[in-house]
Amino acid sequence: MKALTRCAPLLVATAVALTMPTALGPVAGGDPMVASPLPADGGDRGARWTAAHDEPPRYPGVHTDWDVPITMSDGTVLKANVYRPTDASGRVVEDPMPAILTMTPYTKLLWMVLDSVQSVPGVSRPLLDWLGSLDARGTGLEGVTDLTRALSGGGVRTLGIDPALVRGGYTQVVVDVRGTGFSQGIWQVFGARERRDDSEVIDWISRQPWNDGKVGMSGVSYSAINQFHAAEADPPALRAIFPIEGGTDLMRGYAAQGGALGPVIPGLPLIVNVLKFVPDLRSILRGRFDTRWLADRLADPMAFEDYTIALLTTPSMDQLPPRVRQTFEAASPFRRDWTDDLGAIRAPTFIVGGWHDVWNMSEPREYNGLKLPAGQKKLLMGDTYHVNPGAGFGRPGAPPRLDVLQRAWFDKWLKGIDNGIDEYGPVVTQEQGGTWSTATAFPRPGVTHRRMYLSAAASGTTGGSVHDGSLTFTVPAGAARLTVAPGVLSICSRDTAETSMGVTSILVGCTTDARPQELNGLTFTSTPVTEPTLLSGPINLHLNTVLDAADGYWTATVNDVAPDGRSTMLTTGQLVASLRAVDDGGTERSAAGDIVAPYYTLDLGTRQPIVPGRPTTLDIGLNATEAVLQPGHHLRVDVFASNFPKGTPPLAFLIDSGLKPQHVQLDPAAPSYVTVPLDRAW
Repeated sequence: MKALTRCAPLLVATAVALTMPTALGPVAGGDPMVASPLPADGGDRGARWTAAHDEPPRYPGVHTDWDVPITMSDGTVLKANVYRPTDASGRVVEDPMPAILTMTPYTKLLWMVLDSVQSVPGVSRPLLDWLGSLDARGTGLEGVTDLTRALSGGGVRTLGIDPALVRGGYTQVVVDVRGTGFSQGIWQVFGARERRDDSEVIDWISRQPWNDGKVGMSGVSYSAINQFHAAEADPPALRAIFPIEGGTDLMRGYAAQGGALGPVIPGLPLIVNVLKFVPDLRSILRGRFDTRWLADRLADPMAFEDYTIALLTTPSMDQLPPRVRQTFEAASPFRRDWTDDLGAIRAPTFIVGGWHDVWNMSEPREYNGLKLPAGQKKLLMGDTYHVNPGAGFGRPGAPPRLDVLQRAWFDKWLKGIDNGIDEYGPVVTQEQGGTWSTATAFPRPGVTHRRMYLSAAASGTTGGSVHDGSLTFTVPAGAARLTVAPGVLSICSRDTAETSMGVTSILVGCTTDARPQELNGLTFTSTPVTEPTLLSGPINLHLNTVLDAADGYWTATVNDVAPDGRSTMLTTGQLVASLRAVDDGGTERSAAGDIVAPYYTLDLGTRQPIVPGRPTTLDIGLNATEAVLQPGHHLRVDVFASNFPKGTPPLAFLIDSGLKPQHVQLDPAAPSYVTVPLDRAW
């Protein structure tokens, strides 16, 4: 879907821009739920949802009111495009109806372009379906078709305007976030005032004569994050949300996973800061140019860029400006604004994510953090990246298209149509190495977190890593110290594909085979499984380390190793060693007491510099995932001392590390182990 945006340079920027930081809370177990009779494709009901979306529309046309002003309580004017259905004579339908709101920082102009691209009669839909049907598996171009398959999966219509939704009896409203697009103000990047705007816009919609008092929210990435913010505030008119690829704990979940910064952090604000200077040409031609709009742009032309620049160029954290330093102060207003209380959300919530999305740390935690009954909360996880949500949806055995699911969700909660969407799932996942499946909870019922120990004994499965070790269910007898140095081969990795939002996934030799990256790492590989083995949930690597400096940076991956030696990354995690302190209240543990999902404080007040030469244990949390190891496949843990370009510690931490080699101390008295959620041992 979003792959369509790469067809035009401007839209490339938008698709790549649709991301911002995230953060999380503790991962709870599943709700006590009744198993759903509906398969991943929804069965007969899924077919009816598709028919309801694609049937001849109730209303034949769409009317757009451009740049409607909405005045906030502080006097700032936001601009909205309002899309309403028209009857056969072309007149706007005046009957009150539900409204769907999207708040975007990427300017309504791009949504207008997307709407135009998908609205060419007799051309757009067949073309998208044809592109989505292409299959280049086995040709070396499968990475391309993994992206193009999203074009027929309904994501384009959930990204922007869905004309079928409007013609079916909804009003869609797209609003430029404060300080972006044609809206006045200073861009806050999820600040307190921006959060308040969300609620005030919803209240404004509910008071319009064309609205029946019910509002839903939709959108991808930034527009998904805004949905959680609005739902937490619980405005009376907000009845349902459908967040696709959004986060709720922005520092821990993406901006500084494990304390390291990613390259998209400065890049995405730059795109917004450029786009926000595109003027409203209509107002200029009519002699109504908004001078306050220009004054606000000039007052802060590069909003938020100073944060990343300061963190990557300041040699001491004590020298950071106070407004930047608060990013690493857990109780600061900045961190409070970037974290949500999921338990406060009462609007029915349908979460869509991907195992290799940039927000993949957040999405399962969001589902488990909601205190809603199973019928009012859903989790749908595909084996996708940020640029291709919905890839393969609508095909046999796969979920219905995203636009179909979204329509069914809003029909249920905004129109009261008893269509059975509340019985879907509640957890629908695409297993890596397996198929689509439905479950009552995540992690999947039946899995147990088990320790697998790191051993220096050779596994005989690779000759290309810094050290070929083993992964066993018993504590190894021998002691050893293994050394790994920072390297640059992580450029050729699935971590890079994730942080590029999937753009570099077309390089399948790097994305689906970790052996190039493993030349810079330590590998620990199990014996092969003898029957299909399910892995479902978060993973933690408990590592006994020794550093020669006051700080260090660790990256770990869990991989599926095929009989031919191909090593495919399933999930990943990273940690700046001095930021290893965890918040016990947010950390999830197994029944045996082992950490399975550490919740780092990421706070300078709890930072613990390393004593060089002294053994130090730490826990590297890896993103939750779901996969099936097929017979003959091995489980592998990779350990690295760097992860460029996905993660770069702030300069102060990097200086403390000296980029020196790092050591893993394997000691039977203080073993290193990975805690993995499995349905069986082998």
